Amino acid sequence: MENIQKQTVIVADNDPDFLEWSSKHLEADSVRIFTTSSPEEALILFKEKKADLLIAEFGLQPLDGVSLLKKIRLSNPNAMVILNGLVSSTNAVIEAMRIGAFDVLRRESINFELRQVAERALQAADQMRLADENAEDDFAEQPNDDLIIGRSPAMQDVYKLIGRVARADAPVLITGESGVGKEVVSNAIHKFSRRSKEEYVAINCAAIPSNLLESELFGHEKGAFTGAVSQRVGRFEQCDNGTLFLDEIGDMPLEVQSKLLRVLQSGEFSRVGGNQTLHSDVRILAATNKRLEEEVENGLFREDLFYRLNVVRIHIPPLRRRVEDVRQLAEYFLRKQTEKGKSRPMKFSADAIGVLEGYHWPGNVRELENLVERACVLASGNVLLPADLPMDQSNELDAEASSLARAARRILTSAEKQDVSAFDLATAEIVNAALQATRTEAEAANLLGIEESELKKLLSVREKVAPAKAAKKKTAATKSAPV
Repeated sequence: MENIQKQTVIVADNDPDFLEWSSKHLEADSVRIFTTSSPEEALILFKEKKADLLIAEFGLQPLDGVSLLKKIRLSNPNAMVILNGLVSSTNAVIEAMRIGAFDVLRRESINFELRQVAERALQAADQMRLADENAEDDFAEQPNDDLIIGRSPAMQDVYKLIGRVARADAPVLITGESGVGKEVVSNAIHKFSRRSKEEYVAINCAAIPSNLLESELFGHEKGAFTGAVSQRVGRFEQCDNGTLFLDEIGDMPLEVQSKLLRVLQSGEFSRVGGNQTLHSDVRILAATNKRLEEEVENGLFREDLFYRLNVVRIHIPPLRRRVEDVRQLAEYFLRKQTEKGKSRPMKFSADAIGVLEGYHWPGNVRELENLVERACVLASGNVLLPADLPMDQSNELDAEASSLARAARRILTSAEKQDVSAFDLATAEIVNAALQATRTEAEAANLLGIEESELKKLLSVREKVAPAKAAKKKTAATKSAPV
C-alpha cells in the first residue's frame, strides 16, 4: 500500500485468528492497523483515530456490521467501510451497498481480495480528504441564470453570434454533432430576441413520421385524412409572432420542405386538406447534425431551402474540442441534481475532473449530463471519485490515451507560455524522461527504440528548448527587478 501519508485501518471481527491474519496481511509502512472484536470499541476507535478505513464482519454482536456501517456513515458520509463474512441473504448485500459500503467481500474469497480492495478504499479515502482540503478553490461558479454553460474561446464566439442574430428576425441554421446543445442555443436566441414574450415551439423533424409532420407543422382540416376527426391548428399558427425551432431539419421529407420554403418566402401556408390561405409571422431557427451541402448534392435536401435557412450559421464545436468547458459543465449538472432533489450536495475530486477532461465524449454535452446523473446515483460518498464515474475505464488503452491527451494539452499550454515549439518541448520531455529512467545514453536510446546517433540529434533539440526557457525566465526577472 503505497500512500503519501500514514493511514489508519480498523479491523472488527469476532474471530481472533482473522484479526491476527488481517493485521499481518495488510501490514505496510504507510498503514497503522488496530484490531478489535467489539463493535462498540470499533466505533470509538474509528472516531478517535480519525480512521481511513473500517473492515467489519457482518455477524458482529451485539452491533452487526450493517448497523455499525449506518452509525459511522451517519457521522461521516464519506467513511470507507468494507463488510465481510458469511452472507446468507442477498438483501444484506443490497442494504450494505445502499447505505454506502465501499465493498462487500465473501469470507471464502477474502484471502485473495482483501488487500486489493483495501488499497482501493484507502486510495479513495485519500482522494476524499484532498477534495475536502481543496474545496475552496478559485474556480468561479457559473451563475445559475445563464442559459448556456462554457467559457472556452469557441463558446465565446458562439455567444457573440447569438447576441448579434437575436437583434434580427433572419433564419438561423445551427449545426454541430448530436448532443452539443443546439436546442439550448436556439432557446437562447429566442430568449434574447424581441419575440421572447411570445410562443417558442421546438419540433424534432426526425421524431415525427413523415406522413404526420406536415399536419404537425401546418395543421389539417376535418376529414383531410383517415383519423382527422376535427380541425387541428398547426405549429405555425400556434406560434404566430413567436419562434419555431426545427431540430434535425436534415431529416425533413422533400414534400414538406417545399411547403416550408413557401412559408419562409411569403409567410403563407394552408392546412392539410384545406383551401384557405393562412398567414403567420414566425421566426425559423433550424438545426442539424448533417452536412446539408452534401444532402443537397445527393438530392435529399432542396437547394433553395438550404440557402433560405442558411442566412446565418452558428456552429457549435464538439465537447472534445473545448475541454476547458468540461469541468464547468460537470459541476453545473451536479448542482442541478441537488436543486432537483435527486441528489445530496456533492462535488468532484481533482482526479475525477482529470478523468472527465481526458475522455473523448462521443455523446458530447448530453452524454456528460447523463453521466453525472448516473454518478450521483452510484456514488457511496458526497465526493465523486474516478471509480464513481460510469464510463468505460476497464480498457487500459483508453485510460492511457486519456493521460496522454492531458499531457499533450499541458505541453501545448506550456509551449505557448514559454514561446517555444510545442513539438520541440514534447521531444525534450520524452528525452528527459528516458534519460532519467536509464543510466546511459545507449540505454535511453534503446528504451526509445532509436539508434544512439538519433538520440544525439534529439539532445540538440532539448538544448534548443532549454535556452529559450532560460531566456524567458531572465526576461521576466529583468522586468521585475527594481530600478
